Amino acid sequence: MGRSFWFPLLGALGLTVLGESVALGFDPSPPAAAAEAGVVDGAFRTLTFLAIPVFAFVLSFLTYSALRFRRRPGEQADGPPVRGSRPVAVTWLGVTTALTLVLIGVGTVGLEELRHTARLSPDLVVRVEGMRWGWQVAYPEAGVSTNRELVLPVGRRIRVEVTSRDVVHSFWIPAFRAKIDAVPGMVTSVAFTPNRTGGYDQNPDLRVQCAELCGTGHSLMVIPVRIVTEEEFRQWLANQSRQM
Repeated sequence: MGRSFWFPLLGALGLTVLGESVALGFDPSPPAAAAEAGVVDGAFRTLTFLAIPVFAFVLSFLTYSALRFRRRPGEQADGPPVRGSRPVAVTWLGVTTALTLVLIGVGTVGLEELRHTARLSPDLVVRVEGMRWGWQVAYPEAGVSTNRELVLPVGRRIRVEVTSRDVVHSFWIPAFRAKIDAVPGMVTSVAFTPNRTGGYDQNPDLRVQCAELCGTGHSLMVIPVRIVTEEEFRQWLANQSRQM
C-alpha cells in the first residue's frame, strides 16, 4: 500500500464523518401519521447511513485518481500502468459485504414487522375501488360509500382492500408510507394504524394519491384523508347513512 493511498483514504473518512453528521441532523421524511410509517422511515435512514461511506470512498478515490493520474500538457505517451492493491481490494470487499448484510438484515426485520401487522385481525375494513379518475370508498360494516374523502378513526388497525374498475392504479397515502397496486379483477390489501388526528388541510400528505401512471387524469386522482376520534368517526358514519 503506497504512501499516496492515504490521501484519498483520509478524504473519504472526512467526507463520511461530514455526511453522517449532516444525516443525523436532517430528516427529509414528511410528517408521519401511522405507526407503520416509523418502520419505513427507519429503513430509509439506515439505508442513508450505510450509503454515505460508500459514496464518500468512491467520490474521494475518483477525485484523487482524476487529479493524480491525469494527462499533463505535452504528454503524448501512455502513462505507467496502475497496479491493484490486494489489501485495498480485500478491505473494500469486506466493508461493502458487511454493509450489504446489515442492510439485508434491517430490511428483512422491517418487512416482517409490516407483514405481521397485515396478518393481524383488523378493527376496521375499508374497501377502495380505483377508477379513472377517482376513488370510491366503502365501509361495508356500516353500509356507507363515498367518493369525497377517506375518513379513518385514530388508534385503530385498518385494513384497506383495494381493487380497480378499469386499468391498474396504485393506492398511496404518503403520510402512512402505505402503497399497494389497484389491479382490475383482483383484491389487494394494505394495513396501517393511524396514530394522530388531522386532515389534508393540515398535512397535504394525508391524501389518497394514485401512484401508477394511468392516463391523462392521473394527477387529478386524489381524495383527502381525514383522521378523527372514535366518536367523531361514528358520528360521521351516522351522518353519511342518513344522506344515502
